[in-house]
Amino acid sequence: MQKSTLLFLLVLLSAAAYHIGRRRSLQVAGGTVRSLHSLPSYYGYYAALWCGIPALLVLFLWTAFENSIVIQLVVSALPEELSSAPPDRIGLLVNDIRNVASGAVAGEIEPAVEAAANHYLRLKDTSNRLLSVLATFVAITGAAYARQRISKEHRARNHVEKSITVFLIVCSTLAVFTTIGIVLSVLFESIRFFKEVPITEFLFGLDWSPQMAIREDQVGSSGAFGAVPLFVGTLLISLIAMMVAVPVGLLSAIYLSEYASPRFRATAKPLLEILAGIPTVVYGFFAALVIAPFVRDLGVRIGLDVSSESALAAGLVMGIMIIPFVSSLSDDFINAVPQSLRDGAYALGATQSETIRQVIIPAALPGIVGGVLLAVSRAIGETMIVVMAAGLTANLTANPLAAVTTVTTQIVTLLVGDQEFDSPKTLAAFALGLVLFLATLALNIIALHIVRKYREQYE
Repeated sequence: MQKSTLLFLLVLLSAAAYHIGRRRSLQVAGGTVRSLHSLPSYYGYYAALWCGIPALLVLFLWTAFENSIVIQLVVSALPEELSSAPPDRIGLLVNDIRNVASGAVAGEIEPAVEAAANHYLRLKDTSNRLLSVLATFVAITGAAYARQRISKEHRARNHVEKSITVFLIVCSTLAVFTTIGIVLSVLFESIRFFKEVPITEFLFGLDWSPQMAIREDQVGSSGAFGAVPLFVGTLLISLIAMMVAVPVGLLSAIYLSEYASPRFRATAKPLLEILAGIPTVVYGFFAALVIAPFVRDLGVRIGLDVSSESALAAGLVMGIMIIPFVSSLSDDFINAVPQSLRDGAYALGATQSETIRQVIIPAALPGIVGGVLLAVSRAIGETMIVVMAAGLTANLTANPLAAVTTVTTQIVTLLVGDQEFDSPKTLAAFALGLVLFLATLALNIIALHIVRKYREQYE
Protein backbone atom coordinates (compact mmCIF):
# COMPACT_ATOMS: atom_id res chain seq x y z
CA MET A 1 0.00 0.00 0.00
CA GLN A 2 1.35 3.41 -0.98
CA LYS A 3 1.84 5.97 1.79
CA SER A 4 -0.73 8.32 0.29
CA THR A 5 -3.30 5.52 0.28
CA LEU A 6 -2.37 4.63 3.84
CA LEU A 7 -2.78 8.24 4.90
CA PHE A 8 -6.24 8.34 3.34
CA LEU A 9 -7.10 5.10 5.17
CA LEU A 10 -6.00 6.64 8.48
CA VAL A 11 -8.26 9.62 7.84
CA LEU A 12 -11.19 7.27 7.24
CA LEU A 13 -10.37 5.30 10.40
CA SER A 14 -10.20 8.53 12.41
CA ALA A 15 -13.59 9.60 11.06
CA ALA A 16 -15.01 6.20 11.98
CA ALA A 17 -13.45 6.51 15.46
CA TYR A 18 -15.14 9.89 15.89
CA HIS A 19 -18.58 8.39 15.23
CA ILE A 20 -17.81 5.39 17.45
CA GLY A 21 -16.73 7.63 20.34
CA ARG A 22 -19.74 9.90 19.95
CA ARG A 23 -22.17 6.99 19.83
CA ARG A 24 -20.44 5.32 22.79
CA SER A 25 -20.86 8.48 24.91
CA LEU A 26 -24.58 8.54 24.15
CA GLN A 27 -24.85 4.85 25.10
CA VAL A 28 -23.07 5.47 28.39
CA ALA A 29 -25.32 8.43 29.16
CA GLY A 30 -28.43 6.48 28.29
CA GLY A 31 -29.44 9.13 25.78
CA THR A 32 -29.24 11.94 28.37
CA VAL A 33 -26.53 14.37 27.31
CA ARG A 34 -26.78 16.38 30.54
CA SER A 35 -25.29 13.53 32.57
CA LEU A 36 -22.05 13.66 30.55
CA HIS A 37 -19.10 15.83 31.56
CA SER A 38 -18.53 16.91 27.94
CA LEU A 39 -20.60 17.15 24.80
CA PRO A 40 -20.79 13.96 22.69
CA SER A 41 -18.71 15.58 19.96
CA TYR A 42 -15.76 15.90 22.37
CA TYR A 43 -15.85 12.15 23.02
CA GLY A 44 -15.80 11.63 19.27
CA TYR A 45 -12.81 13.94 18.90
CA TYR A 46 -11.11 12.14 21.79
CA ALA A 47 -11.49 8.78 20.03
CA ALA A 48 -10.39 10.24 16.69
CA LEU A 49 -7.24 11.69 18.27
CA TRP A 50 -6.31 8.37 19.86
CA CYS A 51 -6.90 6.69 16.51
CA GLY A 52 -5.06 9.15 14.27
CA ILE A 53 -2.16 10.64 16.22
CA PRO A 54 -0.33 7.43 17.22
CA ALA A 55 -0.74 6.03 13.70
CA LEU A 56 0.58 9.26 12.17
CA LEU A 57 3.58 9.14 14.52
CA VAL A 58 4.30 5.60 13.37
CA LEU A 59 3.98 6.71 9.75
CA PHE A 60 6.31 9.68 10.29
CA LEU A 61 9.01 7.73 12.14
CA TRP A 62 8.85 4.85 9.68
CA THR A 63 9.20 7.22 6.74
CA ALA A 64 12.10 9.02 8.43
CA PHE A 65 14.20 5.87 8.97
CA GLU A 66 12.93 3.57 6.22
CA ASN A 67 15.18 4.74 3.42
CA SER A 68 18.45 4.57 5.36
CA ILE A 69 17.66 1.10 6.71
CA VAL A 70 16.68 -0.25 3.28
CA ILE A 71 19.86 1.19 1.74
CA GLN A 72 22.01 -0.41 4.45
CA LEU A 73 20.37 -3.79 3.84
CA VAL A 74 20.88 -3.47 0.08
CA VAL A 75 24.54 -2.45 0.45
CA SER A 76 25.21 -5.29 2.93
CA ALA A 77 23.82 -7.79 0.39
CA LEU A 78 26.15 -6.61 -2.40
CA PRO A 79 29.19 -8.68 -3.42
CA GLU A 80 32.30 -8.16 -1.33
CA GLU A 81 34.16 -6.17 -3.98
CA LEU A 82 31.29 -3.67 -4.15
CA SER A 83 30.26 -3.41 -0.50
CA SER A 84 33.86 -2.71 0.56
CA ALA A 85 34.28 0.19 -1.90
CA PRO A 86 35.02 3.75 -0.67
CA PRO A 87 32.05 5.82 0.58
CA ASP A 88 31.93 8.01 -2.53
CA ARG A 89 31.83 4.94 -4.75
CA ILE A 90 29.08 3.44 -2.56
CA GLY A 91 27.07 6.65 -2.96
CA LEU A 92 27.30 6.49 -6.75
CA LEU A 93 26.39 2.81 -6.68
CA VAL A 94 23.34 3.46 -4.51
CA ASN A 95 22.26 6.18 -6.92
CA ASP A 96 22.58 3.73 -9.84
CA ILE A 97 20.52 1.16 -7.92
CA ARG A 98 17.75 3.68 -7.32
CA ASN A 99 17.74 4.72 -10.96
CA VAL A 100 17.49 1.13 -12.12
CA ALA A 101 14.72 0.44 -9.59
CA SER A 102 12.74 3.42 -10.86
CA GLY A 103 13.26 2.41 -14.50
CA ALA A 104 15.20 5.57 -15.32
CA VAL A 105 18.15 3.65 -16.83
CA ALA A 106 18.02 2.24 -20.35
CA GLY A 107 20.50 -0.04 -22.00
CA GLU A 108 22.82 -2.66 -20.59
CA ILE A 109 22.87 -2.93 -16.78
CA GLU A 110 25.43 -4.72 -14.66
CA PRO A 111 24.05 -7.96 -13.18
CA ALA A 112 25.08 -6.98 -9.64
CA VAL A 113 23.32 -3.62 -9.92
CA GLU A 114 20.21 -5.21 -11.41
CA ALA A 115 20.10 -7.79 -8.62
CA ALA A 116 20.53 -5.05 -6.02
CA ALA A 117 17.73 -3.02 -7.63
CA ASN A 118 15.38 -6.02 -7.46
CA HIS A 119 16.38 -6.54 -3.83
CA TYR A 120 15.72 -2.84 -3.18
CA LEU A 121 12.23 -3.09 -4.69
CA ARG A 122 11.43 -6.19 -2.64
CA LEU A 123 12.55 -4.50 0.57
CA LYS A 124 10.51 -1.39 -0.22
CA ASP A 125 7.44 -3.50 -0.93
CA THR A 126 7.90 -5.43 2.31
CA SER A 127 8.42 -2.19 4.20
CA ASN A 128 5.21 -0.70 2.82
CA ARG A 129 3.26 -3.81 3.75
CA LEU A 130 4.62 -3.84 7.29
CA LEU A 131 3.95 -0.13 7.66
CA SER A 132 0.35 -0.57 6.50
CA VAL A 133 -0.27 -3.39 8.94
CA LEU A 134 1.43 -1.65 11.85
CA ALA A 135 -0.20 1.74 11.29
CA THR A 136 -3.65 0.18 10.88
CA PHE A 137 -3.15 -1.91 14.01
CA VAL A 138 -2.04 1.12 16.02
CA ALA A 139 -5.02 3.15 14.79
CA ILE A 140 -7.55 0.44 15.65
CA THR A 141 -5.92 -0.18 19.03
CA GLY A 142 -5.98 3.53 19.84
CA ALA A 143 -9.66 3.81 18.89
CA ALA A 144 -10.49 0.76 21.03
CA TYR A 145 -8.56 2.17 23.99
CA ALA A 146 -10.36 5.52 23.69
CA ARG A 147 -13.74 3.80 23.47
CA GLN A 148 -13.00 1.79 26.59
CA ARG A 149 -12.13 4.91 28.59
CA ILE A 150 -15.33 6.78 27.73
CA SER A 151 -17.57 7.24 30.74
CA LYS A 152 -19.88 9.86 32.22
CA GLU A 153 -17.12 11.33 34.34
CA HIS A 154 -14.44 11.22 31.65
CA ARG A 155 -13.18 14.74 30.89
CA ALA A 156 -13.00 14.39 27.13
CA ARG A 157 -13.21 18.12 26.51
CA ASN A 158 -10.14 18.79 28.68
CA HIS A 159 -8.11 16.15 26.85
CA VAL A 160 -9.15 17.42 23.43
CA GLU A 161 -8.44 21.05 24.25
CA LYS A 162 -5.08 20.11 25.75
CA SER A 163 -4.20 18.19 22.59
CA ILE A 164 -5.14 21.17 20.44
CA THR A 165 -3.02 23.44 22.64
CA VAL A 166 -0.01 21.13 22.27
CA PHE A 167 -0.55 21.02 18.50
CA LEU A 168 -0.64 24.82 18.29
CA ILE A 169 2.52 25.08 20.41
CA VAL A 170 4.30 22.58 18.14
CA CYS A 171 3.24 24.49 15.02
CA SER A 172 4.36 27.83 16.45
CA THR A 173 7.66 26.29 17.58
CA LEU A 174 8.27 24.90 14.10
CA ALA A 175 7.54 28.33 12.61
CA VAL A 176 9.96 30.00 15.02
CA PHE A 177 12.74 27.49 14.40
CA THR A 178 12.16 27.68 10.65
CA THR A 179 12.58 31.44 10.81
CA ILE A 180 15.70 31.08 12.94
CA GLY A 181 17.11 28.54 10.47
CA ILE A 182 16.51 30.85 7.52
CA VAL A 183 18.14 33.78 9.30
CA LEU A 184 21.15 31.74 10.41
CA SER A 185 21.68 30.23 6.96
CA VAL A 186 21.66 33.69 5.39
CA LEU A 187 23.85 35.07 8.19
CA PHE A 188 26.53 32.37 7.92
CA GLU A 189 26.80 32.72 4.15
CA SER A 190 26.92 36.51 4.51
CA ILE A 191 29.78 36.22 6.99
CA ARG A 192 31.67 34.15 4.42
CA PHE A 193 31.04 36.89 1.85
CA PHE A 194 32.22 39.66 4.17
CA LYS A 195 35.46 37.74 4.71
CA GLU A 196 36.09 38.15 0.98
CA VAL A 197 34.65 41.66 0.54
CA PRO A 198 34.82 44.39 3.23
CA ILE A 199 31.43 45.27 4.64
CA THR A 200 32.13 48.98 4.16
CA GLU A 201 32.71 48.43 0.45
CA PHE A 202 29.46 46.47 0.20
CA LEU A 203 27.29 48.96 2.11
CA PHE A 204 28.82 52.19 0.80
CA GLY A 205 30.33 51.24 -2.54
CA LEU A 206 28.89 52.98 -5.59
CA ASP A 207 29.75 50.38 -8.25
CA TRP A 208 28.02 47.03 -8.66
CA SER A 209 29.69 44.52 -10.98
CA PRO A 210 29.71 41.07 -9.34
CA GLN A 211 31.45 39.39 -12.28
CA MET A 212 34.89 38.24 -11.19
CA ALA A 213 37.83 39.17 -13.43
CA ILE A 214 39.43 36.57 -15.68
CA ARG A 215 42.34 38.85 -16.67
CA GLU A 216 43.92 41.66 -14.75
CA ASP A 217 43.04 44.24 -17.42
CA GLN A 218 39.28 43.53 -17.20
CA VAL A 219 37.84 46.57 -15.43
CA GLY A 220 34.18 45.77 -15.97
CA SER A 221 34.58 42.31 -14.49
CA SER A 222 36.75 43.22 -11.55
CA GLY A 223 34.23 42.16 -8.96
CA ALA A 224 32.86 45.47 -7.66
CA PHE A 225 30.35 44.77 -4.90
CA GLY A 226 29.08 48.21 -3.96
CA ALA A 227 25.37 47.67 -3.31
CA VAL A 228 24.27 51.31 -3.06
CA PRO A 229 22.90 51.34 -6.67
CA LEU A 230 20.74 48.33 -5.83
CA PHE A 231 19.39 49.93 -2.65
CA VAL A 232 18.65 53.17 -4.46
CA GLY A 233 16.90 51.32 -7.30
CA THR A 234 14.81 49.33 -4.84
CA LEU A 235 13.77 52.44 -2.93
CA LEU A 236 13.03 54.36 -6.14
CA ILE A 237 10.74 51.73 -7.64
CA SER A 238 9.06 51.02 -4.29
CA LEU A 239 8.48 54.75 -3.73
CA ILE A 240 6.85 55.14 -7.13
CA ALA A 241 4.69 52.09 -6.49
CA MET A 242 3.58 53.37 -3.09
CA MET A 243 2.79 56.81 -4.52
CA VAL A 244 0.33 55.01 -6.78
CA ALA A 245 -1.00 52.34 -4.42
CA VAL A 246 -1.44 54.23 -1.13
CA PRO A 247 -3.59 57.16 -2.34
CA VAL A 248 -5.67 55.07 -4.72
CA GLY A 249 -6.03 52.16 -2.28
CA LEU A 250 -6.84 54.30 0.75
CA LEU A 251 -9.30 56.56 -1.07
CA SER A 252 -10.96 53.48 -2.60
CA ALA A 253 -11.32 51.96 0.87
CA ILE A 254 -12.82 55.17 2.27
CA TYR A 255 -15.30 55.46 -0.57
CA LEU A 256 -16.35 51.81 -0.45
CA SER A 257 -16.80 51.78 3.33
CA GLU A 258 -18.33 55.22 3.92
CA TYR A 259 -19.90 56.55 0.75
CA ALA A 260 -20.72 53.68 -1.63
CA SER A 261 -24.09 51.95 -1.59
CA PRO A 262 -24.18 48.30 -0.48
CA ARG A 263 -24.97 47.18 -4.02
CA PHE A 264 -22.04 49.08 -5.56
CA ARG A 265 -19.70 47.90 -2.78
CA ALA A 266 -20.68 44.26 -3.32
CA THR A 267 -19.69 44.61 -6.97
CA ALA A 268 -16.69 46.94 -6.82
CA LYS A 269 -14.72 45.34 -3.97
CA PRO A 270 -14.41 41.87 -5.60
CA LEU A 271 -13.46 43.51 -8.89
CA LEU A 272 -10.75 45.51 -7.14
CA GLU A 273 -9.39 42.45 -5.37
CA ILE A 274 -9.09 40.59 -8.69
CA LEU A 275 -5.93 42.64 -9.23
CA ALA A 276 -4.23 40.66 -6.45
CA GLY A 277 -4.87 37.37 -8.25
CA ILE A 278 -3.29 38.30 -11.57
CA PRO A 279 0.13 36.61 -12.02
CA THR A 280 3.08 38.97 -11.80
CA VAL A 281 4.37 37.80 -15.19
CA VAL A 282 1.17 39.21 -16.72
CA TYR A 283 1.89 42.53 -15.04
CA GLY A 284 5.43 42.27 -16.40
CA PHE A 285 4.17 41.80 -19.96
CA PHE A 286 1.76 44.70 -19.48
CA ALA A 287 4.59 46.91 -18.20
CA ALA A 288 7.01 45.93 -20.98
CA LEU A 289 4.56 46.05 -23.89
CA VAL A 290 2.20 48.87 -22.90
CA ILE A 291 3.39 51.12 -20.08
CA ALA A 292 7.11 51.30 -20.95
CA PRO A 293 6.52 52.26 -24.63
CA PHE A 294 3.84 54.74 -23.54
CA VAL A 295 6.19 56.40 -21.01
CA ARG A 296 9.00 56.50 -23.57
CA ASP A 297 6.82 58.02 -26.31
CA LEU A 298 5.35 60.55 -23.90
CA GLY A 299 8.83 61.57 -22.78
CA VAL A 300 9.97 62.00 -26.38
CA ARG A 301 6.99 64.24 -27.14
CA ILE A 302 7.81 66.62 -24.30
CA GLY A 303 11.56 66.51 -24.94
CA LEU A 304 12.72 64.13 -22.20
CA ASP A 305 15.28 61.37 -22.57
CA VAL A 306 13.46 58.24 -21.41
CA SER A 307 15.06 54.82 -21.38
CA SER A 308 13.25 51.90 -22.99
CA GLU A 309 13.34 50.28 -19.53
CA SER A 310 12.63 52.71 -16.72
CA ALA A 311 11.89 52.76 -13.01
CA LEU A 312 8.75 54.79 -13.70
CA ALA A 313 7.17 52.10 -15.88
CA ALA A 314 7.96 49.36 -13.37
CA GLY A 315 6.80 51.46 -10.41
CA LEU A 316 3.49 52.40 -12.03
CA VAL A 317 2.57 48.81 -12.83
CA MET A 318 3.77 47.60 -9.44
CA GLY A 319 1.61 50.24 -7.78
CA ILE A 320 -1.43 48.97 -9.69
CA MET A 321 -0.62 45.44 -8.59
CA ILE A 322 -0.46 46.25 -4.86
CA ILE A 323 -3.55 48.47 -4.69
CA PRO A 324 -5.66 45.58 -3.31
CA PHE A 325 -3.21 45.05 -0.43
CA VAL A 326 -3.88 48.61 0.74
CA SER A 327 -7.54 48.92 -0.12
CA SER A 328 -8.76 45.57 1.18
CA LEU A 329 -7.10 45.77 4.60
CA SER A 330 -7.90 49.45 5.01
CA ASP A 331 -11.53 48.81 4.13
CA ASP A 332 -11.76 45.98 6.67
CA PHE A 333 -10.30 48.08 9.47
CA ILE A 334 -12.40 51.13 8.63
CA ASN A 335 -15.51 48.97 8.82
CA ALA A 336 -14.28 47.60 12.15
CA VAL A 337 -14.33 51.07 13.75
CA PRO A 338 -17.23 51.07 16.25
CA GLN A 339 -20.34 52.85 15.08
CA SER A 340 -20.45 54.63 18.43
CA LEU A 341 -17.45 56.74 17.39
CA ARG A 342 -19.28 57.87 14.28
CA ASP A 343 -22.46 58.61 16.22
CA GLY A 344 -20.53 60.60 18.79
CA ALA A 345 -18.88 62.71 16.11
CA TYR A 346 -22.19 63.35 14.38
CA ALA A 347 -23.77 64.29 17.72
CA LEU A 348 -21.08 66.95 18.20
CA GLY A 349 -21.95 68.46 14.83
CA ALA A 350 -19.15 67.02 12.71
CA THR A 351 -19.78 66.45 9.02
CA GLN A 352 -19.17 63.10 7.38
CA SER A 353 -15.85 64.19 5.89
CA GLU A 354 -14.72 65.61 9.26
CA THR A 355 -15.72 62.38 10.97
CA ILE A 356 -13.71 60.36 8.47
CA ARG A 357 -10.60 62.56 8.75
CA GLN A 358 -10.59 63.17 12.50
CA VAL A 359 -12.20 60.04 13.97
CA ILE A 360 -12.39 57.05 11.64
CA ILE A 361 -8.95 57.28 9.99
CA PRO A 362 -7.09 57.76 13.31
CA ALA A 363 -9.05 54.88 14.86
CA ALA A 364 -8.32 52.59 11.90
CA LEU A 365 -4.72 53.76 11.54
CA PRO A 366 -3.11 50.55 12.92
CA GLY A 367 -4.85 48.48 10.26
CA ILE A 368 -4.07 51.00 7.55
CA VAL A 369 -0.41 50.99 8.54
CA GLY A 370 -0.47 47.20 8.42
CA GLY A 371 -1.89 47.25 4.91
CA VAL A 372 0.68 49.79 3.75
CA LEU A 373 3.48 47.70 5.27
CA LEU A 374 2.21 44.62 3.49
CA ALA A 375 2.17 46.59 0.26
CA VAL A 376 5.72 47.85 0.86
CA SER A 377 6.94 44.32 1.50
CA ARG A 378 5.22 43.18 -1.68
CA ALA A 379 6.84 45.98 -3.65
CA ILE A 380 10.31 45.32 -2.27
CA GLY A 381 10.08 41.61 -2.99
CA GLU A 382 8.75 41.90 -6.55
CA THR A 383 11.11 40.63 -9.24
CA MET A 384 9.32 39.81 -12.48
CA ILE A 385 7.99 43.30 -13.18
CA VAL A 386 11.42 44.82 -12.49
CA VAL A 387 13.17 42.37 -14.81
CA MET A 388 10.77 43.00 -17.67
CA ALA A 389 10.19 46.75 -17.26
CA ALA A 390 13.17 48.23 -15.37
CA GLY A 391 16.02 46.05 -16.59
CA LEU A 392 19.10 44.59 -14.91
CA THR A 393 21.39 47.63 -15.05
CA ALA A 394 22.69 48.75 -11.66
CA ASN A 395 22.59 52.52 -12.17
CA LEU A 396 23.09 54.89 -9.27
CA THR A 397 20.45 57.44 -10.12
CA ALA A 398 17.32 59.02 -8.70
CA ASN A 399 15.93 59.65 -12.18
CA PRO A 400 12.72 57.61 -12.59
CA LEU A 401 13.13 57.74 -16.37
CA ALA A 402 16.39 55.74 -16.28
CA ALA A 403 16.89 51.97 -16.14
CA VAL A 404 17.58 50.60 -12.65
CA THR A 405 17.50 47.28 -10.87
CA THR A 406 16.55 46.06 -7.39
CA VAL A 407 17.99 43.86 -4.69
CA THR A 408 15.65 40.93 -5.32
CA THR A 409 16.32 41.00 -9.05
CA GLN A 410 20.07 40.79 -8.46
CA ILE A 411 19.60 37.95 -5.97
CA VAL A 412 17.77 35.95 -8.62
CA THR A 413 20.38 36.83 -11.24
CA LEU A 414 23.27 35.77 -9.02
CA LEU A 415 21.70 32.42 -8.11
CA VAL A 416 20.51 31.35 -11.57
CA GLY A 417 22.24 28.31 -13.07
CA ASP A 418 25.11 26.25 -11.69
CA GLN A 419 26.90 28.22 -9.02
CA GLU A 420 29.91 27.71 -6.78
CA PHE A 421 29.09 28.69 -3.23
CA ASP A 422 32.69 29.60 -2.42
CA SER A 423 32.70 32.50 -4.88
CA PRO A 424 32.01 36.11 -3.77
CA LYS A 425 29.69 36.46 -6.76
CA THR A 426 27.30 33.83 -5.40
CA LEU A 427 27.75 34.72 -1.74
CA ALA A 428 26.80 38.33 -2.55
CA ALA A 429 23.21 37.17 -2.96
CA PHE A 430 23.10 36.12 0.71
CA ALA A 431 24.57 39.45 1.81
CA LEU A 432 21.88 41.26 -0.18
CA GLY A 433 19.24 39.06 1.41
CA LEU A 434 20.58 39.82 4.90
CA VAL A 435 20.50 43.57 4.33
CA LEU A 436 16.99 43.31 2.89
CA PHE A 437 15.89 41.30 5.93
CA LEU A 438 17.34 43.86 8.36
CA ALA A 439 15.74 46.74 6.47
CA THR A 440 12.34 45.03 6.55
CA LEU A 441 12.77 44.29 10.27
CA ALA A 442 13.54 47.94 10.98
CA LEU A 443 10.50 48.98 8.95
CA ASN A 444 8.28 46.63 10.98
CA ILE A 445 9.65 47.99 14.27
CA ILE A 446 8.90 51.55 13.20
CA ALA A 447 5.40 50.58 12.12
CA LEU A 448 4.80 48.76 15.40
CA HIS A 449 5.80 51.90 17.28
CA ILE A 450 3.33 53.95 15.24
CA VAL A 451 0.56 51.41 15.82
CA ARG A 452 1.10 51.37 19.58
CA LYS A 453 1.23 55.14 19.75
CA TYR A 454 -2.17 55.58 18.13
CA ARG A 455 -3.81 52.57 19.75
CA GLU A 456 -3.41 54.11 23.18
CA GLN A 457 -5.89 56.81 22.25
CA TYR A 458 -8.72 54.37 21.58
CA GLU A 459 -8.19 51.50 24.06
